[in-house]
Amino acid sequence: MTKPSFPPFPKRFLSLSSNPLFQLGLAFVSGIGMALAAAPINAWGLAWIAMVPLWLAVMRSAIGDQRSGKARSLHPHTPHPTPHTPHPLPFALLWGIGYHGTALSWITGLHPLMWLGIPWLGSVAIVLFCWAFITLWGAALVVIWAWILRRLMQFKIQNSKFKIILVGTALWCGLEWLWSFTPLYWTSLSFTQSPGNLFILHLGQLSGPSLITAAIVAINGLLALAWLQVSQNPKSKIQNSFALLSAIALFLALHAVGFVLYSQPLNQPSDTALKVGIVQGNVPTRIKLSTQGIQRAIEGYVMGYETLANQGVQAVLTPEGALPIFWDVDRNPFRQAVLRQGVAAWLGIFVQQERQITQSLLAIAGNGEVVGQYNKIKLVPLGEYIPFQEVLGAIISRLSPIEASMVPGTSAQRFDTPFGRAIASICYESAFPELFRAQAAAGGQFILTASNLDPYSEVLMAQHQAQDLMRAIETDRWAVRATNTGYSGIIDPHGQILWRSQPHTYETHAATICRRQTQTLYVRWGDWFTPLLLGLAAIVVVVSSRGDHRAGSG
Repeated sequence: MTKPSFPPFPKRFLSLSSNPLFQLGLAFVSGIGMALAAAPINAWGLAWIAMVPLWLAVMRSAIGDQRSGKARSLHPHTPHPTPHTPHPLPFALLWGIGYHGTALSWITGLHPLMWLGIPWLGSVAIVLFCWAFITLWGAALVVIWAWILRRLMQFKIQNSKFKIILVGTALWCGLEWLWSFTPLYWTSLSFTQSPGNLFILHLGQLSGPSLITAAIVAINGLLALAWLQVSQNPKSKIQNSFALLSAIALFLALHAVGFVLYSQPLNQPSDTALKVGIVQGNVPTRIKLSTQGIQRAIEGYVMGYETLANQGVQAVLTPEGALPIFWDVDRNPFRQAVLRQGVAAWLGIFVQQERQITQSLLAIAGNGEVVGQYNKIKLVPLGEYIPFQEVLGAIISRLSPIEASMVPGTSAQRFDTPFGRAIASICYESAFPELFRAQAAAGGQFILTASNLDPYSEVLMAQHQAQDLMRAIETDRWAVRATNTGYSGIIDPHGQILWRSQPHTYETHAATICRRQTQTLYVRWGDWFTPLLLGLAAIVVVVSSRGDHRAGSG
C-alpha cells in the first residue's frame, strides 16, 4: 500500500502550528477569544485555553525549533542545529490588541460628540484615538511580559519546565498589580470569569482577583507545555501526559476550593436587614445639562424617591451625577422631598467647594442633614480631568460638558450613613478592588455603587456589573447598584444577581439587603498572594542563575 500524499491530521496540524504566519493569526484570534470569555458574551471557558498560543510563542522563541517545524526539545543539549525562530513580541502585541481591543470596543459609543461642538470627523478621530490608545496601553503589558519571560528563559530558567510556568505566572500577576495603579485599568484577566464562573470567583475571598488571574495564566502555561511536549516527542506518553494532567488537576482543585467557599451559608440575622430603593433615571448625557435635561432629572429622581418612600424603603440610592447641578442645601429640590418624606437617601451630585468640584455621593438623613460624603477617587481621564494638564490642556479639552476639571477624593475617606458605614464606589472605581477592600476593612457593611454608563452600549453595562459582582464576592458584602441608563441591580455576597434593570428605561426597584461585618482573608490581609508568588519566582531565578554559573565554572 502506498503512503498517502499528506501526513495524518495531527502531524499536519503540528507542522502548520509552527508556521510563523499561522502563529501570528492564531495569537490575534486567541486574544479575541479571551475577550469573548468576559461579559457580555460570558464564554468564560475560553479564558482557560486562550493564552496557550501566547505561551507557545514565548517558549518557542526562547528554546528554538527542531527541524520540520516541530518545537525544539526543552532539554538544553540537542544534537540538531536549531533554525531561527520568530521573536515573540509581535505575537504578544497582536494577542494584546485582540484581547483589549475587543473587550474595550464599547469605547466607540462616545461617538458622536457633535453635542459638545466637535465636528463629525473630529468626533470619529477622537473616539478612534481613545480606543487605540487604551488598547495599546493594555497590549503593552502583554509585550513587556513576553519580553521579560523570554529573557529569563534564555539565561536563567531554561532548564526547568515548571519553573517557567511559576515565573511566567508571577510575572503576569506582578505586572497587573503595577497596572492597577495607573489611570487606565479595566481588563484584568480575572474579570473574564465574571459573572459566569462563580466558583472560581470565590477565590477572590482569599487574595482578591490576583489568585484568579494566576490560575488562568498557570493553567494556560501548563497546556502550552503539554502541547510543546507532544510536538517534540509524540511517542513519549508518560512525559506528554504529565503537564496535561497537572493542568487538569489544578483546574479541578481550584474550582473545588471555590465551590466550598460558594457553599458557605450567608447567615443573615433579621436585625441586619435593610430595605433599599433604586432609581434609574435614564437621562441621556447628551441632554443632561440642557434646561430640558436638568428638569427631567429633577422630576424623575424626585418622583422615583417619593414612589419608593411610599413603598416603605428605608433609603433610596440614585446614580452618579443624578442631579446635574451643584449641591445647594437650601434650594435643592431633592432635599425638599427628603424633608417631606423623612426617608434617607444616597444622592449622586456635584459638590463645589470654593473653586474645586467633586463627583460625590451624599448620605442624606431623613431630617435632610448630610451625614456622609464620598468623593470619587478614580476620575476618568479626558472625561473628568486632563492628564498632564500643563502639557495637554492647551491642545485638548475634556470630553465632558462640565467646564472645570474635577478633583479626586482621598483614599482614606469613609462613607457613613444613617444605617452604619457603607462601601461607596462611583462608576469607574468598580474596577479597583483595593478601594472596596480598604473600606470593608474599615467597617463598611454593604456596597453602594452609583454610576453613569451613558452613552455606552450594553457591553459596558454588562462589564461594569461583572466588576461589581467580583467586588461583592471578595468583600462578602451585598451590593446595590444604581446607574443612569442600566444595568442597575442587587447582588448578594455569593455573586447571585437577584435583580437587574433593563437598559435605557426609567425604573424604580425596592429590595431587602443585609448589613454584614464578616472579613474575608482578602479583606484582612489584602493581596498577599502576588508578593508571595513574586518572592518564589525571584528565588527560582536566583537559584537557577547560581546553578548555571557553577555548571559553567565546572
